[in-house]
Formats: sequence, structure tokens, C-alpha cells
Amino acid sequence: MNAGMNPHGGSSLVLEADVAVCGGGIAGTMAAVAAARQGASVVLVERYGFLGGNATAGAVAQFNSWQTGNGRKVVAGLAEEVVSRLRLYGGARAHESFVMSTGHRMDRVEYAPEVLKLVLDDMVAEAGVRPLLHASLLGVDCNGRQVAGLRVLTKGGVLAVRAGVLVDASGDMDALKQAGARFLELGDGEALQPATMMFRFGPIDFGRFGALSKAELAELAARGYAQGGLARAALHSSRDPYSDDGWFNISRLGIDATDPLALGAAEIEGRRQAWKAATFLAAAVPGCENGRLRAFATQVGVRETRRVEGDHVLTAGELLAPVQFPDAIAAGAYPIDIHPAQGGALHYVPMDDDHAYQIPYRSLIPTTLDNALVVGRGISASHEALAAIRVMTISMAVGHAAGIAAAIAAKAAGAGMGAQVRAVEPPVLREALVRGGAVLA
Repeated sequence: MNAGMNPHGGSSLVLEADVAVCGGGIAGTMAAVAAARQGASVVLVERYGFLGGNATAGAVAQFNSWQTGNGRKVVAGLAEEVVSRLRLYGGARAHESFVMSTGHRMDRVEYAPEVLKLVLDDMVAEAGVRPLLHASLLGVDCNGRQVAGLRVLTKGGVLAVRAGVLVDASGDMDALKQAGARFLELGDGEALQPATMMFRFGPIDFGRFGALSKAELAELAARGYAQGGLARAALHSSRDPYSDDGWFNISRLGIDATDPLALGAAEIEGRRQAWKAATFLAAAVPGCENGRLRAFATQVGVRETRRVEGDHVLTAGELLAPVQFPDAIAAGAYPIDIHPAQGGALHYVPMDDDHAYQIPYRSLIPTTLDNALVVGRGISASHEALAAIRVMTISMAVGHAAGIAAAIAAKAAGAGMGAQVRAVEPPVLREALVRGGAVLA
């Protein structure tokens, strides 16, 4: 780190690293840890004072879809390590299969979002990642097809981050937007998936609540939606490992979260929807009579905004086939799960019992840049394909892969050439992932 005097007081800092990760959500944190474990120096830029993104600030509180319908594991590696570490803190429940209130079968691990903050702190510290918290992206400097560095706004002023490889894990692809990357457009009849304000409610008698049949849950959800108590016809929840409270995922906020005014309005409307939903739960749902709203998530959870144009655009047809990619770096089995922006319904395409799909490395590479990678919900995929691969388990697996690839590219950068992420050989990357416990098919 180089420091120079600022004439207005304080210091003007420059951080140098092999890899810069913009966004400390669950995907970005996995990318940072994976790169550092490969020996790369890593700076992780995050706007909050903690890591985790939707997994902590969004309080999603469950990691869904670890396996196929018949129980074949498709996500492991760093994602599995996160859960193991949560359990050491007592912050995760056992892996289970369950039936959602919409009637669909799913598997999950419920966890405590606050404890996850500790786990991610531990992983970053042990790997030697330099976390730059309370830092907001201000600008991106490019030299042709190379990202030269980031400028971030901190309490100490503007700080420059120079790195060989950029991993954009910001969710909204803010860094790549400023770097001039191209993005995919929505197709005819498509709309951005809505955001959700998670909220904590309790105490709940989970013996009674959990005993409700699929038909009873569907009837209650439909009644709540019809009466205006619920923003969508669902009663999805995950149990807090430490209490008789549950985190509920039952609001619906149809916005473009890259619109600052719309995002602020959605936070306000999300809290209103959560209050109305909590009132309905206490009045109408067995096991919830003594409960009340305990907390809101720090922010609304956003499902979709920008999707980068990558060297390969992953499609729903490729997931459903499924296509076997020679450069596959992650696998998944989560269904195509599209929440419409309006109304209480859900478009849901489940996978067959032993069906798993793959995500190719090329979908992480922006077409317009040579030293940048994408992780999280902004990777190069169609609107319909993103509805399957956006979930946090798969995002962790993709982050794991991107971190290793970034480290390889940064180390191999030639004098004056700059890092070239396309020069990373898929067999080498895949071998490193398998050694790290990842599942690729």
C-alpha cells in the first residue's frame, strides 16, 4: 500500500493487488477467498461493514438446492465449507428436504444471517484477503480492454485500487457498467424479477405450523393474497437456528433496482408489506398466533438487474438438455423459478430427479474486457436461465471458480501484456476446483 499526502488533509492511498473483488456478497467473498488460497494478493471492496450480501444484509436465511431430486450432490467445495463453519458456531440447522408453501419440493440448509457474518470474517482473515469495508465504488479506469483500477469512496477519501484482475461481484455489475461492458437485454414479454423484503417473525409454534398440509398452506396463502395481507400467494419461511422465530420470504417489489429512486421506494414499500404480512400471520395462520414482527432485513433482496454480455450466453435450453460444457466450472439443480413482477403467481419449471446442469467458464467473461470476470446474478445468462442459477449455493460455486481463475490469470500475466482471463486453461481450472472439493457435473 502506498500513501501520499493530500493537501486537504488525510492521506491519498493506493492499494495494489493481484486481484480486486468488487462486492463482498456471498459470491464475491468466495471468489476472494479462493483467489487468496491460490497465493494471490486480494483486495475485497464492500459497501457495508460486513460481508455476505443477500445472505446477510438480505437475510435470505437458507441455502437452497444442494442436490438433485434423488439426492445426488451438485454443490460442495467452499459452499460446503461455509455450512461446516456455521455449524461450528451453532448457526446452521441440518440439511433437509421440504415442501414449499407453493407445493414444490426443495432441499435447504437454514442458517443464522448474523452468524454468517462471523464465518465470512473468519474465512477472509485466514486466507489473507484485505477487506475494504465501508467502501463504495466511485469509478473504474480502463486502458483499452484492460481494467487498470478502481476508485472507491471511503471515510478517508478517495482510494485507488490497482489490480491485475477484476472480479465484479456487485450484483448490479456496477464496476463493469463503468468499465463500458455490454449487457443483455430482456426479451419480448420478459420483465425483471421482483425484489423481496425479508422479515423476522416469532415466536412460532413450529410443531403446528410445520404440520400444515400442502393444501392447507396453499389455501392460507391464497386467502392472504386475496385479502391484501400478502403481496404474493406464499408462506415461505426458514427457521432461525437459535430461536422459535422464522424469516419470511413473502413480499413482492417490482422494480429496477439500478434506479436509485425506485430502490429507495421499494425499501419503504417492502417494510409496509412485511408489516401487513406479519399481521396476517398472527391473525390467520396456525402456530403464529403469538408472534409479531421482530426485524426487517437490512436491505431488500434483489433477484435480477444487469446481466453481462459474456463470451457465452447460458440459456434455459442448455440447462434443461442439459448441455455438457468442456469448460464447466460449476453445477446446479435448482429449478427455473421466475417470480413475476406483478400478481401472486410463480413460473416454476422443476428438474427431473437426477437432472443437473453445468455453468461454463465463458459465461463469466465479459466480451469487451480481457482481465475481468463476473460472479453472482450478473453472469452471462438469459433471463430464464438466470432464474435457475441465481441462487446462493450456485453463486458460491461460481465464485469459487472465478477466484481460482483470477489468481491463475494474474500470476501468468506477462510484462506489458496485462492479465488475460481467456488464457486460463479450463482443464487446469477444473482440476484445481476438484482438488478444492467442487462438484462440476
